[in-house]
Amino acid sequence: MKTVKGYIQRKSMLYLTGVEYGDYTMNHVQGCAHGCMYPCYAYMMKKRFGQVNSYEEWVEPYLVSNTLELLDAEIPRLKSKIKSVQLCFSTDPFMYEYDEICKMSIAAIRKLNAAGVKCVVLTKGILPEQLSELSDENEYGITLVTLNEEYRSKIEPGAAPIQERIAALRRLHDLGCRTWVSMEPYPTPNLIEQELDEILEEISFVDKIIFGRTNYSKEVTAYKTHRDYYNQKAQEVIDFCESRGIQYYIKAKTVTEG
Repeated sequence: MKTVKGYIQRKSMLYLTGVEYGDYTMNHVQGCAHGCMYPCYAYMMKKRFGQVNSYEEWVEPYLVSNTLELLDAEIPRLKSKIKSVQLCFSTDPFMYEYDEICKMSIAAIRKLNAAGVKCVVLTKGILPEQLSELSDENEYGITLVTLNEEYRSKIEPGAAPIQERIAALRRLHDLGCRTWVSMEPYPTPNLIEQELDEILEEISFVDKIIFGRTNYSKEVTAYKTHRDYYNQKAQEVIDFCESRGIQYYIKAKTVTEG
């Protein structure tokens, strides 16, 4: 197991997110050891506003030590406004091989569930089986944009291997949990040649799929037919989900006209 770089404290934890499919969120870790090499919006924003100075600093995570105390103070005040809390939009709640982060995430989810607050989880790590013991309302998801482990190790060097990620998600599904997959940022063929239908078949057991294009990438915009490509792939996701009774959400600006 790996250890966090250190500990920080914050003045607040829960906040209303601007992410299009989100409600409230919490980010109880600063940085992310997964070190994704595609444009990471969280990293770009943290660097832009001076919260981290470099990629090397970003991949050395700090745990917010007063997370649970902040939740104790904020949940009573906010719970009537909250539909769900996402863990997380600017870090990863089950960071691969960081046991201390995982334990804090589970403790936070327990605290939110105890107050009747639903949690939505997204990770590139391994979802622990004990999540099945928490609220039936929770939703547990993984990010998955490829089945190619070589490509995964290139673009998500610190994240969990693909098949381990999927296996953990399937275990939760088999235990009766609500499961989902975020297929974002999905790459164009100049980055990797792959068949979308093969990925979809691999995750056909989930309850929901979110699909989105790669943004902020010169490599993607250099692929001259990227707009048509994403239009086509989005429709493939829609057709697949509708044929299997799976919920779906296509991220804004993935489908374009003209």
